[in-house]
Amino acid sequence: MIFDTNTSVYAVFGDPVSHSLSPVMHNRAFESTGYKGVYLAFGVKNIKNALISVITLGIKGASITIPHKMEVMKYLDKADDVALQIGAVNTIINIDGCLKGYNSDGLGAVKALSEKTVIKGKNIAIIGAGGAARAVGFCIMKEGGRITVINRSTEKGERLAGDLSSDFRPLNDIGKMKFDILINTTPVGMTPHTDVMPIERRYIEKGMVVMDIVYNPLKTRLLKEAKMAGCVTIDGVSMFVHQGAFQFELWTGIKAPVDVMKNAVMNAL
Repeated sequence: MIFDTNTSVYAVFGDPVSHSLSPVMHNRAFESTGYKGVYLAFGVKNIKNALISVITLGIKGASITIPHKMEVMKYLDKADDVALQIGAVNTIINIDGCLKGYNSDGLGAVKALSEKTVIKGKNIAIIGAGGAARAVGFCIMKEGGRITVINRSTEKGERLAGDLSSDFRPLNDIGKMKFDILINTTPVGMTPHTDVMPIERRYIEKGMVVMDIVYNPLKTRLLKEAKMAGCVTIDGVSMFVHQGAFQFELWTGIKAPVDVMKNAVMNAL
């Protein structure tokens, strides 16, 4: 593909962001559909300044990742209803200098879970209280799951639990509870720190469904331990691809080549 002044530029902003496979996924989707676009990764500490750059440089859209998903909302012109209810944004579109935010994380998580299990009526533990936890929790709640927020920080955990009208328990209490589904929404276990996991092995019980939204590495230590314990495991690739497909369609107006995007990510991993 030839890049010139007519090429549409897209980006992912995060800290860290070197591990991100969003460029691989989206650039392969652009190539596959013949869309004249390019997607780049930027390590960003100041999200406000990054958004100024979006407008100044005419960047058409951006993915927002850790740790900016909640703070970024302060600097947007608009946000859709789902993003407002969640209180976090992972997708931005730039329409003539007007920045509008969306959230596709929850949608991706629900689709990934639904491929392996039923959500309605299940007791579900969500580890974490950041932007991803908000999105996942909100959408699972809409599907009828019973949520407990588990977090190291009581203040953040209780705030999210209150927003979701769900229970909160500190991380140290996880051994006292029983769950059907456990979801890690924190970056614990992500490359390059692949030898750690968000909970101890002894709290993973046979028969549970264990999902990790981390997709790099494909099999985190949490998922490896859960597999050995006899659990159904769900890696972060399915959620990642589904949320990326939403972004692609929002930005381009073209049907996302989901299989092409998933293969690009799997090959990279």
